[in-house]
Amino acid sequence: MAVHFKRAGYAMGLQVQICGSPVLFAHWRLLKMTVSEIVPFDKKRSRVYLDGEYAFLLYRGELRDYHIEQDAELSEDAYEEIMNEVLPKRAKLRAMHLLQKQDYTERKLREKLNDGCYPECCIDEAIEYVKSYHYIDDRRYAVDYVQYYMSLRSRNRIEMDLMKKGITRDLIQEVMDSCYSCADPQIEVQQVQELLKKKHYDPENQDLKEKQKMMAFLYRRGFSQDVIHRALSLDITPD
Repeated sequence: MAVHFKRAGYAMGLQVQICGSPVLFAHWRLLKMTVSEIVPFDKKRSRVYLDGEYAFLLYRGELRDYHIEQDAELSEDAYEEIMNEVLPKRAKLRAMHLLQKQDYTERKLREKLNDGCYPECCIDEAIEYVKSYHYIDDRRYAVDYVQYYMSLRSRNRIEMDLMKKGITRDLIQEVMDSCYSCADPQIEVQQVQELLKKKHYDPENQDLKEKQKMMAFLYRRGFSQDVIHRALSLDITPD
């Protein structure tokens, strides 16, 4: 759990921010944190554990700058600076760097930042930052994805792909209905026909077993039974 400290003028205690929620501690001594473990993450960075729990990932130079050593106490000021300044800024820059390479849904970007071992509150801040500039937009992502793949993949396959990327079911349905309303109603039938031609499949010269095998293959590709039957009922002559 990430903890944000915020000084307050309490005579008998101290108010702190824990991921944005104020909590009143009765005594200053409750805020003492001990570096219980420092575990190398790669050649440049290490995981820091405070009082037995994972806290954050820092570069070796930062460990020296903040005097973070095994069994040493970490000051409130140092912790506050790391959690409120160093890591949020780094998470935002990482998010921007990732988005320069490709588009992400909110969930996938969150997963990438989580892979970088950022505290959850810093990830939340980074996500809100890029959203405020419309650098991530799940609706835009879904529209672009559907428009690109609708001539290449079945409707069901596209829906499944978007769900895996974290797009909500309602948004997927809305975008799919909008995009497909402007598309050729035979688009999926045409896709099946192209697949059959590539496989040099002629429905007229196949026995029942081969037809069932091909139907199962197309169904696994995400095409509905109605689309499959319509495609197989048409005259398809391999090139």
